[in-house]
Amino acid sequence: MPVDFSGTWDIVSNDNWDKFMVSLGIDFATRKIASMLKPQKVIKQDGDSFIIKTYTTFRNYDLSFKTGEEFKEVTKGLDNRTCQSLVNWVGDKLVCVSRGEKKNRGWTHWIQGEELHLELTCEDQVCKQIFKRTQ
Repeated sequence: MPVDFSGTWDIVSNDNWDKFMVSLGIDFATRKIASMLKPQKVIKQDGDSFIIKTYTTFRNYDLSFKTGEEFKEVTKGLDNRTCQSLVNWVGDKLVCVSRGEKKNRGWTHWIQGEELHLELTCEDQVCKQIFKRTQ
């Protein structure tokens, strides 16, 4: 089995977040609030099954999936869209492709040393986030 993503992760950097949110169609006020947040991710992995919880002081987001199985994702609290998502292993990376209203939407997670990397894409924007393991 590839890498174990389980753990608690605190954000340490968040590059191109505002432009990424613009590409999702998120309004100005929400973007300003979101730009001040310091998200924490709690990941529970059981083989190819994942629960990823993202906590902030503004909103929380829960995502559950099994790699290789397409699922309906409702991005409630983010951009409030419904899309069909599929997460697969590509080497030691988790790669999600989402089909819906927005083109080129998805994300990639990987671990490098003690850092969790997350690259978010939507249309022509890429946001790069790095998290440090706290537990």
